[in-house]
Amino acid sequence: MKNFLLLVFICLSTSIYAQSIKLVSGKLDFLRSEQYLDVKFTYDNLRVGKLTEEEYVAKKMADAEKAGKDPEVWRRGWISDRTDTYQPKFIELFDKRMAPAGIETRSEGKYLMHIQTDFIEPGFNVGVWRQNASINFTATFIEKASGNEVAQITVVKSSANNFLGTDFDAAYRIGECYAKGGRELGAFIAKRLKK
Repeated sequence: MKNFLLLVFICLSTSIYAQSIKLVSGKLDFLRSEQYLDVKFTYDNLRVGKLTEEEYVAKKMADAEKAGKDPEVWRRGWISDRTDTYQPKFIELFDKRMAPAGIETRSEGKYLMHIQTDFIEPGFNVGVWRQNASINFTATFIEKASGNEVAQITVVKSSANNFLGTDFDAAYRIGECYAKGGRELGAFIAKRLKK
């Protein structure tokens, strides 16, 4: 009975955090003849939970100082996690899913995939209670020579769960959301290029 209730809870939790991917504008046909796709990540006007990024950073730095820690160390970690963890995880799994379409992320690409992170829910895990992390982002595809936007895709509630319960670190939780976002976006694009 306990196992059944656990399974029901997992299913309900998963449905609450169901990821949504939508082609908002354009078509993806332009990628059919491409081998490379450049990628750029930005975090402009980012919301973190119910706060702006500036408010979130100020709060976390104040929390670190109250705990007797160097708040600047926390701030540097918040920024460096993007290039050290989030972006590499996204790219690795995006490339794996795009491999069947013969496309990989490289700067030589004729088109740029601009990943704008719009929202991060860092979540938490205190052992007996947790909230999953999630991200929302917009992928805008731009022809580099002309600067013209050719397509746009939104990804909402990209959330990856760690069922072992060992995701106590926010950077790890958020990184897994980027990994899932890259994997699912790659699968979404590759599927449409097969048609």
